[in-house]
Amino acid sequence: MEPKLLERFGLTPGEVRVYLALLSLGDSTTGPLAQESRVSSSKVYKVLGRLQRKGLCGHILKGGVKRFRATDPTRLLDYLEEKESELEKQRILAQQLIPELVRLHQTAPQPAQATVLYGLRAVTNFFRNILDELHSGETYHVLGGGYGQEASGLREFFHAFHHRRAKKKIRVMILANHSVKGKMVPTSLRCSQIRVMPRPLISNMQITFYHNKALISLWTKEPMGFYIENEEAVRSFRTYFDDYWKRAPVYPGSKRDRF
Repeated sequence: MEPKLLERFGLTPGEVRVYLALLSLGDSTTGPLAQESRVSSSKVYKVLGRLQRKGLCGHILKGGVKRFRATDPTRLLDYLEEKESELEKQRILAQQLIPELVRLHQTAPQPAQATVLYGLRAVTNFFRNILDELHSGETYHVLGGGYGQEASGLREFFHAFHHRRAKKKIRVMILANHSVKGKMVPTSLRCSQIRVMPRPLISNMQITFYHNKALISLWTKEPMGFYIENEEAVRSFRTYFDDYWKRAPVYPGSKRDRF
């Protein structure tokens, strides 16, 4: 017969060879078993011990010598039933443990999901998501707000975006780059609070975040962005934002600390 068929019952290759040797030899000492099974003498005892625990062999004493014998092959069915019974116990235990494991998984810090975005359309899709995902009265934050190198169509996009945002009454708190002081699109002043970053911190980079999502955008001639979905990252950005906000002057025309 094909030995690998017995391996599908959960027996190791060594156990299969020793078991088949027992069936062909009848009762035997370890010497002939090692030769017939091609399992070293030093390992035969260990293999026989495992087969006995599985109920597939036993031993007798003849003249004070231990001789091993395979049990009736139908014992394989009993062995399988025992395995099935044990698997059922493990399945029940797993069903009891899974809810607790799921809770642990959900409360653990989640790895950041990050995506690199290229082009004006890809980067500004983040702001379209803001309009889709935030409700009236909710707020998102911008750190380093500006237009960078004035990518073609960028001001037009934000003019229309802020018009729709204000209409939905979605709030925004912006720490604007000093370079855009007095130059932001007029619609950005609606339903917003805006302050100005210190002059030394002027950069083409802007960080926009809400909920557990953040976008690090570079407003170069060909805009690009780095999208992150991670609560810990957003908390870190919020810490920086709050610290700068306390010290930043109000943007001209922006409402002072109220929406």
